[in-house]
Parts: sequence; structure tokens; C-alpha cells
Amino acid sequence: MSRNAALSLLAIILLSSCTASTHRSLDLCQDEVFNPGGNRSYGNFIITGDFRTETDATASISFGGEGTGEGYEVILHNGPIDGTVKSGSLASVRNLYRSLAKDNEWSPFSLAVRGKNIAVSIDGTDVVCYTEPDNPWRVPGHEGQVLGKGKVSLTAKKGNTSFRNLKIKRLGADAVNPCDTLPPIDEQSDLAIRYQQQDFPVIDWHVHLKGGLTKEQAHAMSMNYGINYGVAPNAGEGGVGRMLANDQEVYEYFEEVSPLPFLCGVQGEGRRWSTQFSQEALGVFDYLFTDAMTIVDKGRICRIYRPEEVHLDGRTKQQYMDVIVDQTVKILTYEPADIYANATYIPDDMYADYASYWTPERVGKVLDVLEKYKIAMEISARYGIPSLDVIRAAKARGIKFTFGTNNVDADFGRLEYALQAVKECGLTKEDMWFPPMSIRKDRETVDYNHFSNK
Repeated sequence: MSRNAALSLLAIILLSSCTASTHRSLDLCQDEVFNPGGNRSYGNFIITGDFRTETDATASISFGGEGTGEGYEVILHNGPIDGTVKSGSLASVRNLYRSLAKDNEWSPFSLAVRGKNIAVSIDGTDVVCYTEPDNPWRVPGHEGQVLGKGKVSLTAKKGNTSFRNLKIKRLGADAVNPCDTLPPIDEQSDLAIRYQQQDFPVIDWHVHLKGGLTKEQAHAMSMNYGINYGVAPNAGEGGVGRMLANDQEVYEYFEEVSPLPFLCGVQGEGRRWSTQFSQEALGVFDYLFTDAMTIVDKGRICRIYRPEEVHLDGRTKQQYMDVIVDQTVKILTYEPADIYANATYIPDDMYADYASYWTPERVGKVLDVLEKYKIAMEISARYGIPSLDVIRAAKARGIKFTFGTNNVDADFGRLEYALQAVKECGLTKEDMWFPPMSIRKDRETVDYNHFSNK
């Protein structure tokens, strides 16, 4: 056996008494098991089977094209949420960042092409439902990434991946995906596909299931828009929408959302949330975040997004701004958040003079604590904050970023401000935050509220 052949056999293992290579075409008859060595082409089809990746292994399924660079590719890669593209991703079109499969375990998958619709499921859950529009947006190097008739192939990219029970079924020319109910995206005006094509992580980490938005609806929207959603309840007290009050509710919520292809987070509310839950319970989530929209002022809890709770008490707005900055620093210092959400929010009647309140000195105080505790700064699509100048200052410090919407209902946008900020501020994939960067588990839990008026 040649050296290359030996490496190939390790890379892709097809468990049905057959050999393997680093690029294997699947010659599968309708509803029949794998039969290597053929050259059949497929239009509409569904392929099913099980896969198992060893640690850090990556493989792919290519389809819809006859030559190199043509058609599409589904990625099979598991492991932590670290910014690498995960199992089920339709490469550079619908990249996913959390896998529902685990290394060293068998997981079922399916891939179906029906007309212009491509559907992928992992472990029985749909993770991709993409309908190619009439005029898809493709960047140079991806021009051939459109559907056509072609072979279905397995490719080993790294490490060892095994397959078993592979079957394919030809579908009729009129086959339709009954789950494809949302209209195709106009990719000529869409921002998300531009960044997907560049393999830039398009993730909204700040989505709430409230205001009529169900997990099922969020799931469908995420697949249609090509935006990964991080869904999060509020935990603590005083917030709006679903509030988790204790460890048991935390675990129940996690069990509810973790089977879906969401990133799973929690937003701390009130100013005692970090002491109201055990580290073990909060630790099941991928990330924690909080904001400074609720502060402690003169012993009062004040939600500064509610005008009736903003009390100047004879102070000027500039003096009140010092209170907001002081509270922001305390919150980020003593609460073990991974992400500073709604970053630099100030009351509505101050926003017109945003730059006069968020002076370089005040910004610097907040950036100091973000840098010290490796806390990411959220770029808020809903509020259009922080300003581009603040984002540039944070980037210069090496501070990482996330995107967030903080929706109030099911009618919210597609990260327009955040994606525009990427372009305007020159952000790269290396500027984006992912959970392995977190140091929250090493931080001490502190009930600091008795410091608030000092």
C-alpha cells in the first residue's frame, strides 16, 4: 500500500466492507447502501447515514457540481464553539458555529436537494434550509457555488471520519421541501451573505424568545437569514420578558433550547444575578452577558431605559453620566460576564449628544475593565451603538466583539448596523469573541452592591 493510500484509509472509513479514499464519489442506487467506484450524477436527491468524527477531524460532502470549485459542500466538524465552522454547515453560504453532534459518537445526518432548496439535518434536527435565489451573490472564488447536476462525494480534510448506513434516493424533478416556507433572500441587497462568503462569523448573540418570538420561529428565521442566533433568557430580577429565578429554572430552560442549533446564553438582570445562581448552573451555558442599563443610584435600582426611573436629583446630565460610567465599571468588574451588551447605552434624551457624554476619558475607563477581564463588547444592531469611534478604540486595545439585537418581539432586523461596522472599522474574524476566550469561571462571585454609593 502506498503512503498516500494508507493516509486515505485512515481519513475516511466507510463501514460496509469497502475501501476509502480522500475523495470518494458515492455511486448509490435508489435506497441502496454504498457501492464505491461509480460516476453517477444526481439532481434532486436525499442522502442519509451516520457519521463519526474523531477529535478535531473534518470531512465534507460535496454535491451539485461536476468539477473542482463547482456546487456546494456540507462540512462535518464538531468540537467546542471556537469560531471554526461546524457540522451541517453549507460552506460559505450558511456557516454554523455550534454542532449538534459530538466527536467520537455516531450521529445521523441527512442532506436533501429539492429544486433550488438545500436542507441539512444533524441528529434529527434541521440546521440548514437554504433556497438558492435566482441571482445568488457570490464573491470571486465562489462563482461556481450554484446548484447543478453532479456527483455526490466524500472528502477528508483533516483527521479520521467514519461513515455507516449511507443511502441515497433520487427524487423527482418536482420534489419540494415542505418546510421551505419563507421567501428566498434577495442576496443582491443582503449583507449577511457577503460575510458568509468571506467565512466571517455572522452571529446574533442577543436574541430573546419573547414578544411572540418562539424558538421554532427563531429557528426558521435563523436558517432563512443565514444568521446564527444565540438565544438567551433574562436571569435575575427587574428585566422584561422571561426571567429565570433559580437554578432549576436555568436547567429547564437549557434543556428546552439546547437541542436546537442555537448558541445558548443567559443575560444577567438586576445587579445581584451573579449571586442568585450557582456557578454550576450558569456554567451549562455557552456564554453570559449583562449590560449597564440597570444601575444603582443613591440606593435605588434605576433602569435608565425608562425615563421615569432616571433621577438627576439636582445633578447635571454630565454629572449623571459620571454615575453611569462609575456603575458600568463596577458592573463589569464584579459581575462575571463574558459580553458587555448594549455597550455605551445612555438615556434617550442624552443620545443626541452621545459624543459629548462618551468622552475619550470615559470610554477609556470602560475599555480598561473590558481589557482586564477579557470581556467582549457587543455591537448593538438595535441601538446603533457603540459609535464607530468607540469600536475603533476598542479594536486598538485588542478587545473582542460580538453582535447583538436585543429584540423585543419577532420583528427585528438582520444585524445591519453591526455588519456595516465591520466594514467601517476594519474588523476581521480575529476580532470576534468566542467562548474559549472566556475567563469568567476563574472570577470570584462578589455581592458588591454595598459599594454602589461610594
